[in-house]
Amino acid sequence: MAHPSDKKPSKSGPRKPVRAARKAVGKKTDAAQRPTAKKSKAKIPPKQTDRAIAGTALGAVPPKRTLSKSLKADADQLAKRSLHTKVKTARGRKLSSTLWLSRQLNDPYVARAKAEGYRSRAAYKFLEIDEKYKLLKKGARVVDLGAAPGGWSQVAAKKVGAKGKVIGIDYLEMPAIENVQLLQMDFNDEAAPEALKAALNGPADLVMSDMAAPTTGHKQTDHMSIIALCESGLDFAEQVLVPGGCFVAKTFQGGAANDLLARLKKLFKKVNHFKPKSSRADSAEMYVVAIGFRGENR
Repeated sequence: MAHPSDKKPSKSGPRKPVRAARKAVGKKTDAAQRPTAKKSKAKIPPKQTDRAIAGTALGAVPPKRTLSKSLKADADQLAKRSLHTKVKTARGRKLSSTLWLSRQLNDPYVARAKAEGYRSRAAYKFLEIDEKYKLLKKGARVVDLGAAPGGWSQVAAKKVGAKGKVIGIDYLEMPAIENVQLLQMDFNDEAAPEALKAALNGPADLVMSDMAAPTTGHKQTDHMSIIALCESGLDFAEQVLVPGGCFVAKTFQGGAANDLLARLKKLFKKVNHFKPKSSRADSAEMYVVAIGFRGENR
């Protein structure tokens, strides 16, 4: 016969206190953990809460995705590079020709000249010279030596207006320019000065020269060639300029030679050297600007 203590407890009997005890323990455990959770939340700044929740599997907080300054700079450089026009190589084309073509296609002054109707980027060199020294006035009479392709003559014609006169000379053929009389002949020809005087039919207020001999790569030789052209231009200017007239001519770095510079200072009140911003940085060219011709009335 079974002993009364061996009977199994009923479902509604002794098990109820055990369950109640477990629930109580669970509540205590949750209560003990809650303050810790609150403390950890208090340490996380409000803006970082969402990123903390989205932590990686290793528990690290993913970095905020922003475009750094270095990346922005790289993006700007990439944008600039994307605007660069590449020149395809061609059979029979020399490397120097390819480099020149690449420089032309990517030169902002070349693009601007096309947009504004000037025949060459050289127009902006003379615009800078005139802006600084105020050489051109309405009704002025101007001679452009070595005028091709015509950028300087275009600027002069616009500045002096219909009442002024612009005479251009070059051995290269040029299309007509409004309000400009063009002579196709070499300025170094003996007949050239008289032909210019006949076309002027009077004195000149400005003689300007952008003439340059083909470079040889030998600095001293190239400098002597440009000085010789400058001197021949000055010889003509001395014959036709009115008192107070101006003379502008291209030279190379180092400026006018001592003898030429001394002569300019004797003939003009002010003599300056000037390199326009539109002149390429790798170019040795600069300009001598002589103002206030001291000659007799003509």
